[in-house]
Amino acid sequence: MSFSGQVKQELAQQYPKARHCRLAELAAITGFSGIHPPKEEEEAKICFRTENADLARKYFTLLKKTFNIKADVAVRKMTGGCQYRIFAEKEGLHAVFKAQVQSPCCRRAYIRGAFLAAGSMSDPQKSYHFEIVAERETEAVILQKMMNQFGLDAKVIYRKKAYVVYLKEGTQIVDVLNIMGACVALMELENIRILKEMRNAVNRKVNCETANIHKTVSAAVKQNEDIQYIRDTIGLDDLPESLREMAEMRLSHPEASLKELGQLLQTPIGKSGVNHRLRKLGEMAEKLRAR
Repeated sequence: MSFSGQVKQELAQQYPKARHCRLAELAAITGFSGIHPPKEEEEAKICFRTENADLARKYFTLLKKTFNIKADVAVRKMTGGCQYRIFAEKEGLHAVFKAQVQSPCCRRAYIRGAFLAAGSMSDPQKSYHFEIVAERETEAVILQKMMNQFGLDAKVIYRKKAYVVYLKEGTQIVDVLNIMGACVALMELENIRILKEMRNAVNRKVNCETANIHKTVSAAVKQNEDIQYIRDTIGLDDLPESLREMAEMRLSHPEASLKELGQLLQTPIGKSGVNHRLRKLGEMAEKLRAR
């Protein structure tokens, strides 16, 4: 099962205790499933369709707990699975379409219902992406405002003749899981995020150390080339004592660091002193080459 499927399975097992929260979740599931408010001349029942057995069970249970109306379930076998159809009397559902979602607990239920009906998440091992697809722009904007009232930064984009409310940041997705009540999925996502951050930190450190080693080796190679050029053109014997000693030490220890070179001298000096002397030798080699 995908991570998105695990989240939906967890959310489908949660039933709000308060009637107003059940009504809010029913309103979201109904609206984001593409069911429009019934008209007087239409049939006496509304059909809710889904291929998610957990969602079908939850929708049916919410109807039974919230309204005293008759609802029937039909299962249709399809290639690769089943389609569940719930027929409910439209008279009772008028309250669903007119539901007022105001309190924080109802907004949580509404966001949960919207995700169950039309939401999805990418595999957090690969990327961070959370989205809920709305058929109408008004639904998308209302959902966006509800999510942002919890401090999120939900965006809306028009894609493939639908409006998509989405989140891209890992921390934001953790927050929305908490808002919906998906505690198990939240902990799993947090563990994945921690491991990814640790892995990225290790990779950055390794890359940094590799770059430093490459820089140090390249500098040492250049220093040796400069000193060899000086030795082969004018010799090292006529150099000032400090530069001659440094040149000979670098030639005899081509892989030593600046700190190690400084400690090997007859009178030890620090890295800055070693660097200063090697830079002098480099400048001298460049002048000789220019001649």
